[in-house]
Amino acid sequence: MHGRRSLDAQPCLLVAEHQTRGRGRLGRGWVSAPGGASLTFSLALPLSPVDWSGLPLAVGVALCRALDPLPRDGEPRLMLKWPNDLWLRDPSAPMGARKLGGILIETVPCGGRRMCVVGVGVNILPQAGDGLSAGYACWAELEPAASAPAALWRVAIPLAEALREFESSGFTSFSREFARRDALQGRWIQASQGEACEGLARGVDARGALRLECADGREVLLSSGEVSVRPVGLPGAVRT
Repeated sequence: MHGRRSLDAQPCLLVAEHQTRGRGRLGRGWVSAPGGASLTFSLALPLSPVDWSGLPLAVGVALCRALDPLPRDGEPRLMLKWPNDLWLRDPSAPMGARKLGGILIETVPCGGRRMCVVGVGVNILPQAGDGLSAGYACWAELEPAASAPAALWRVAIPLAEALREFESSGFTSFSREFARRDALQGRWIQASQGEACEGLARGVDARGALRLECADGREVLLSSGEVSVRPVGLPGAVRT
């Protein structure tokens, strides 16, 4: 897309009915099966925020809002695992939730501006989830009439609107809802950013960096990028 659209700053939505060479964070492969079992798409549009920090979290909030709005009372069913995964709450699962989708964001130069490319993959229908450490979840568990076209119709416009909201207001507009959907809050986790470390997840700061309270009392801020996070224990578990 970069080579063909290097001077084209018009918004563009591309949907893959069958993806065999998709790419996730840290160069991981991403494959979507044909037949509508999943929705994979990329939304590209020019974006000029003052601060790009927290954009994956804002995108995650926008997707959750569209697929399963927050209840007035009680816990939300869709959770966000920092920095870019959608999880479905499931107390019976080993980690208290199962993976429903993922997000990958890149920016490319475009005619003197920067084009933001938001890649999204969402599981729509039940299928084998081999190799997923958090287990497999799909939108059909929330929406009986689930289909890939219905999911795209549900999320496309709200996602574009959220990106414009982020451009003008940054992560601030999304921070409160992210806190309600934060799957790592209060959990002892292992993380890697240069050197491996572990500690208690204490939410995120104003720019979307993960706050990690280490065993010795130090607080470490983890920014998105070269970071891999693995929860330890069940939701809400506190290790001392």
